[in-house]
Amino acid sequence: MTHLAVLLCAGGGTRLRPLTDDRPKALIDVGGETILGRAARLLVAAGIDHLVIATGYRAESVRVALAGSEIGVSFCHNADFESTQNSVSLYRCAEVLDGRSFFKLDGDLLFHPEVIARLERDPGPLSVAVDTSAILGAEEMKVITEGNAIRAFGKELEPARCSGESIGIERIAERASTELFRALARASGAGRTGLYYEDVYGELIAEGLVARAVDVSDLPWTEIDTPDDLANARKLVADGRLDLRNG
Repeated sequence: MTHLAVLLCAGGGTRLRPLTDDRPKALIDVGGETILGRAARLLVAAGIDHLVIATGYRAESVRVALAGSEIGVSFCHNADFESTQNSVSLYRCAEVLDGRSFFKLDGDLLFHPEVIARLERDPGPLSVAVDTSAILGAEEMKVITEGNAIRAFGKELEPARCSGESIGIERIAERASTELFRALARASGAGRTGLYYEDVYGELIAEGLVARAVDVSDLPWTEIDTPDDLANARKLVADGRLDLRNG
């Protein structure tokens, strides 16, 4: 069983200002519970006993929010969050994560707990939650699959060739963890700090890493990037389709 999870909470959430003037996006309230608070609660319920938080913008407020947590929490800071992409934030967590099995979650997601359960049951070295019902465009992080095997990752992929959207939650098995952090170290050492972590996944897949798509298209989830996204998330909660307290 996987007992470790990392949440990437470094970004400035600039598209949600002024709500993010004094807090990171993960600490925005949706239905009486913050995005980060709900994720932590669901992960603990799924058996996680240690959280790793990649911080950047307003890092101290994240520390305060998780003070007194019932489980262990490690904070890994990306001081360069304004000029680097999320692969760098993940790489900054290497000391805690390298060589261990873990879940990786974007810090701006509301999700159903069954997403975590399905990823835990999947036997792949890299198991990726994929919404096959998503409408795909330029902004979505898309995947190309053959059966449940992922052959390519990327925003730049042609939507018509793609099978769905990677929602931002994966399980990295112990045997893939070391490979991932070696690849992140190579990218960082080469100054490729603008890569998404999915770009690094894609490079590893091209080198032979097995990645599997886990279909979560029947489960409610939403990413919050913009005011419209936030309004949609709050409507999902109000309608009972994504219950923050009982989901």
